[in-house]
Amino acid sequence: MTFFAGIDVGSATTKVAITDGSEVLGYRVVPTGVHCNDSAWRLFDDFRRELGLEADSVKFVTSTGYGRRLVKFADSNISEITANVKGATWYGGRAGLTIRTIVNIGGQDTKVIGLDEQGVAKNFSMNDKCAAGTGRFLEALARILEVEVVDLGDMALEADVPLRINSTCTVFAESEIISLLAREKKPSEIIAGAHFAIAKRLAKMARRVKVVDQVFFDGGPALNKGLIQALEDELATDLFVPENMPQVTTAIGAAMIAHDEYRSGVPTAELPKTERMQGGDECRVCPQ
Repeated sequence: MTFFAGIDVGSATTKVAITDGSEVLGYRVVPTGVHCNDSAWRLFDDFRRELGLEADSVKFVTSTGYGRRLVKFADSNISEITANVKGATWYGGRAGLTIRTIVNIGGQDTKVIGLDEQGVAKNFSMNDKCAAGTGRFLEALARILEVEVVDLGDMALEADVPLRINSTCTVFAESEIISLLAREKKPSEIIAGAHFAIAKRLAKMARRVKVVDQVFFDGGPALNKGLIQALEDELATDLFVPENMPQVTTAIGAAMIAHDEYRSGVPTAELPKTERMQGGDECRVCPQ
């Protein structure tokens, strides 16, 4: 048999997925580290061996993510927007859903992508200017409150009334949260308030794209139940979240694209720049 791999090099983690073209054999996640190519190669090679695959059975590797061009052993690279759409529509197809909107929260950026009825990206709104409302923001929140990131979701659901958090800027929010703690406010209510602040920011981006059901939510923060609830409340719709590891959607999409490119011999086209709709406001606090 022949197999195909997708590698998503993100700012915080690197993900690999391997497929036979229809089913996903599995996926793995590791911290990205300083040397993207070395981390990606070790992850890919170790996982291939774990699956019992011969080196020459993996016929094509496609890389994506912010470090996609640093993966020297990849046969092709594609933008994370294109790979994310491919992965989301693959998940949606397996669930019998037509995905029309994608909300993706990464380590250092957020995206909302609008799809047409055929599952083709038609526009998107993206904030990659600062870490506001991203995985980094949630990590900072957990650090300030001295809790684990994985516990934020459950703690948020324990809140009676979410506190108002005026900023999702990591710099300003830290001072605001410290002030709330000094006033002996409950951590659960602070966390819930931070989730709703993120949700409001994302909803603003989503309205530029125009939210159409079914809405797909992925990225590492999609593991956070409290954030899911806040987004569903703000967008007034249910979110479809892939089971187990929503942060590997883009890697799965890249693996599926690797299969398509190998079979057709034609590179997958990226979303034309003329159709891009940038959404984030430039940060004047954090270094770019």
